Amino acid sequence: MTATVLGVDALMHVYWLTGRTWPARDTRALSQAVLNAEVPFTPRVLVPLIVVLTVGATAVLAKAGLLGGWLPDWLPGWIPTAATVAVAVGALLRGGGGIVWALGIGARRDTAFYWLNLAYTPMSLILCSAATVVAVHQCLARR
Repeated sequence: MTATVLGVDALMHVYWLTGRTWPARDTRALSQAVLNAEVPFTPRVLVPLIVVLTVGATAVLAKAGLLGGWLPDWLPGWIPTAATVAVAVGALLRGGGGIVWALGIGARRDTAFYWLNLAYTPMSLILCSAATVVAVHQCLARR
């Protein structure tokens, strides 16, 4: 589930990289809706996010043992573990920030961002939990 959500998020960023702005009418409205700030949706901003999301999804799959022989033999096992923990921490931080915004601190209740945040915050906390389960379960399974 975690890898799927991260993968879909990466694909949304690839979509925005093409210049399209769905679900908003333009890049300014999109930026305000998803970030609560004006940030340019340029390759310089989007490509690093796409890479981070894709690496995170791949790491979770690797940690869960779902990549089979796709991982190179030289890759140390701690790397997927560390990246999966980073996914959990990142999702926890986003969820924590989302709780603050849901309380109306730093986000006006009459904005698209506020309402999107109400959906995204629980998803972030669920992602944190799921990534934590993958990291811990796979570590315990090796003992």
